[in-house]
Amino acid sequence: MAASALRSPILFIGLANLFAISGSTYMLRSHHIYNLEEHEARMDELEGTLRGHIGLIEGALDRLEGNKAKSVKEK
Repeated sequence: MAASALRSPILFIGLANLFAISGSTYMLRSHHIYNLEEHEARMDELEGTLRGHIGLIEGALDRLEGNKAKSVKEK
């Protein structure tokens, strides 16, 4: 009885489907985790770039306000 169950094509197809679903789930999960890590790295890089630009803008604004204050004092 057990030997005939092992030769059953339905059991073989069922196990093949189970392995295919498990393998594809694992592959998709690992790909998703990789994409999340890449996204986080891109966001960190973008944050650094934005902080740098904000620093440049604040510096330019400070210089402009400093020049404006000097010209008001001179008058």
